[in-house]
Amino acid sequence: MSSSRIVKKYPNRRLYDTELSRYITLSDIRELVMNGTDFQVVDTNTNEDLTRAILLQIMLDEETGGEPLFSAKMLSQIIRFYGGTVQGILARYLEESLSMFVQQQEQLNNTVGSDPMKAMTSMAEQNMKIWSEMQKNFFKAAGLASASDRERERTNKKE
Repeated sequence: MSSSRIVKKYPNRRLYDTELSRYITLSDIRELVMNGTDFQVVDTNTNEDLTRAILLQIMLDEETGGEPLFSAKMLSQIIRFYGGTVQGILARYLEESLSMFVQQQEQLNNTVGSDPMKAMTSMAEQNMKIWSEMQKNFFKAAGLASASDRERERTNKKE
């Protein structure tokens, strides 16, 4: 992350943008995120990377005001995965899912002027294939492959 913008967090909880040479707020950090700016928040005393903590703080602010993105049920389900054997798998699964969603959103935005129903149908078919493959890989990595997948794997090994 050498080319990323550095934001320093001081003990008084203030954030300092080294590129702008001024103090900024969480709202300013949110703007960096919304603009796709690559940045890193570091503690001035320990040099510890605090980026995740700051992003979680922004998410908490977003969740408590307005309409939340995460339901209590969804948050409970995510919390149950912490410390479990599939925590890393779930993290990759969610990250890939969000990446795919962003790509699909961009594709949809690029279809302006073309047949929207054809574009939606094509995307839906593509989504089904991708989701099916992601889900199969997720369950396989978690040791929960379906009986048909296990049988197919045994048959392929014999050949």
